[in-house]
Amino acid sequence: MKELLTRSLSGLLYITILLTSIYLSEYTFIIVFLLFGILCIYEFQKLIHLKKLWLYGVFLGFLALFHLVKVPLFVTIILLAFTIITQLFLVRDLVTIRIIPMFEKRKYLTSIFFLMTSIVFLTLIPFYNGVYDRTIIVTALFMIWINDSFAYLVGKNFGKHKLLERISPKKTIEGFVGGLCFTLIAGYLIALYTDSLSIPIWLIISLIMSIFGTLGDLIQSKFKRQAGVKDSGSIMPGHGGIFDRLDSIIFASPFLYLFLLIITYVSQGRL
Repeated sequence: MKELLTRSLSGLLYITILLTSIYLSEYTFIIVFLLFGILCIYEFQKLIHLKKLWLYGVFLGFLALFHLVKVPLFVTIILLAFTIITQLFLVRDLVTIRIIPMFEKRKYLTSIFFLMTSIVFLTLIPFYNGVYDRTIIVTALFMIWINDSFAYLVGKNFGKHKLLERISPKKTIEGFVGGLCFTLIAGYLIALYTDSLSIPIWLIISLIMSIFGTLGDLIQSKFKRQAGVKDSGSIMPGHGGIFDRLDSIIFASPFLYLFLLIITYVSQGRL
């Protein structure tokens, strides 16, 4: 009972900080994710046995570049391409080999183009159409929470077939499908009550958040299994680290941002 109460209070505080920062202003949103990003880098470096202070400077540099300077589109696309390619390599490693190889140079590349730039694209999501849009980032987070919650509930009650047992023994195919279905339902309901995007676009966003969010969680689980730890950190009692809570949205963000970029430029007739 005490553990459940601790977990609930910790989760409530996390969600309150997150949503308050988003709704207060674009500046509080960026500042909070700057702090969350630093914590994620710290926790990830522990997982891969890396201690490099200059990597924090790289992260701060990327954030400053994209939020203080008008970056040309081709620069954004190049960085997005490097990020997505790095993530696809991690997906390949997730399903094809037992241990993700993390030699010295790859530790740096993965830290930068898997984690840091993904967080930067997460902070760019609400600005995809040139203005600060709270709805898109709140709904993206909401979809991740819906997917995780219903994947757990469906998997616990109906799961019989393991999804990737050697990585995450509790995840099931039934749970994944359940999470996906309820996320699609959430996307449809969001489309009915918002007028910013069409129903098909919201459904595609739901697919992106469910599929890539699940992959992000599995990749994080594999890194933790390789490191021999249960959680990436201990800052959130009952939940683990900040990276444990943000792994899904971090991994899904570059793919969501790419999709939003495409529909924005197509609607403007610029692609």
